[in-house]
Amino acid sequence: MVYLAIAKINGIMSFSKWIGASLGWAFGGPIGAIIGLALGSMVEGFSKSDFEKKLGEGHTAKSQRRQHQTYERPQRQTPTTKSGDFEVSLLVLASVVIKADGTQDQRELDFVRQQFVAMYGKDRANSAFRLFKDINQQQVPLRQVCQQIQRMMDHPSRLQLLHFLFGIAKADGIVTEAEVGQIYTISGYLGISSRDYESIKAMFYDSADNAYKILEIDKGATVNEIKAAYRKMAKKYHPDRVVHLGEEHQKGAAEKFRQVQQAYEKLQKELKF
Repeated sequence: MVYLAIAKINGIMSFSKWIGASLGWAFGGPIGAIIGLALGSMVEGFSKSDFEKKLGEGHTAKSQRRQHQTYERPQRQTPTTKSGDFEVSLLVLASVVIKADGTQDQRELDFVRQQFVAMYGKDRANSAFRLFKDINQQQVPLRQVCQQIQRMMDHPSRLQLLHFLFGIAKADGIVTEAEVGQIYTISGYLGISSRDYESIKAMFYDSADNAYKILEIDKGATVNEIKAAYRKMAKKYHPDRVVHLGEEHQKGAAEKFRQVQQAYEKLQKELKF
C-alpha cells in the first residue's frame, strides 16, 4: 500500500511538472476547483492547495497573483491560451459529453485516450487520462466552466474544442440526441455562433447539403458567394490560427481545414465551376 501511494504521488508530481509550465488561467475559477478535487481524490492528503503550491515552483508569488487577478478581472484583450489551459478545458468538457446519454461507452473513452496519445505522446497522455478519470466522477458546473473558457480562450481555440467534442460523440458510431443537445448547450455557453456550430457539426455527418453547411452558406448560393465563403472559412480554420497551442493542436485544426477544402471541391464538381 505504501508503494502504491508513493507511485500515485509520483504520478501527480509528474503531471504537475509537465502541465505546470504551460497552465495559465485554467488554474483558477471552477476549472481550477475541479482539478484540485480530482487530484485530492487520487491521493489522500494531496489537495488543491498542494497542487497550487507545486505549480508555483519556478514562478514568483507576484506572477501567481497576476494570474488570479486576470481570471477575476479579465482584461479586454483575451489572455493567451496555453497548451495546458486547452488540455484541461478539453478534459473537463469531454467528461460532460461522454456522460450526456447516461452511459459511458468504452469506445468514447478509448477515443479520448487515443487522441491524447496522438497529440501529446504516451507518457503525457497517461498522466492526463488518470486525471480525466477522476474528473469524470465529478458533477461539472457546466455553465460556469464554459463562461470561464469563453472569457479567457480565443475563438479559434474554442472552435477546436467543439470539433474534438463532436469527435468524441461520434467515436461509438452513433451520435445520440442527448450528445448533440449537450454539445449545442456547450457551444452556446462558449459564445460560438449557430453558423459555426452547424459548420463543425456538418463535418461529422453525411448529407446532401453538408458542403453548404460547412462553408456556412445557403444551398442557393451563387458561385461567387461560394468562392467568397471558401476564402473566409479557409482563413477561419487555418492551422496557423491555433499555432499558440503547439504543433499537437495544429494537427486537429488541419482536419477542419481539410474538410473546408473538400466541401469546396465537392461544390466545384457539382456546379462545374
